[in-house]
Amino acid sequence: MPSCSQSITINHVVDKVWDTISNFHDMSWCPNVVTSLVPEGDLGGEEAGARRVLNDVFHETLIEANAADHIIRYSIDNGPPPVSSDDVSNYVGVIKLSAAEDGATLVDWSSSWDSEGDDAVEFCSGIYGALLGDLATTLE
Repeated sequence: MPSCSQSITINHVVDKVWDTISNFHDMSWCPNVVTSLVPEGDLGGEEAGARRVLNDVFHETLIEANAADHIIRYSIDNGPPPVSSDDVSNYVGVIKLSAAEDGATLVDWSSSWDSEGDDAVEFCSGIYGALLGDLATTLE
């Protein structure tokens, strides 16, 4: 099962970082990566089952937004190659926040999926790095 992970330490407390990222329907904190976000359906951005389309190509579903543990789990249901439904299945992404030293927050973004190859590893790793970079810039 291929997987990837990227992490960054943000110089803000966990609750501040959580408030920034916890709404599945708001990715305004990463303007250099996400150019459009269209919610689908009637569920709110913190409700399991909420769906969105990012940049007109990534179809995603919120599996869990656990405020107590500061964890978001989501699936990519379809997207461009190498994360299209023809290339991967059972894609689950996880964003986990944890307290670091001096009031900072460790943000770990990871994912795993089923596929015949590992073409999506480099693709996802690059996107996660860019998203985390935008998060750090937004919270500076």
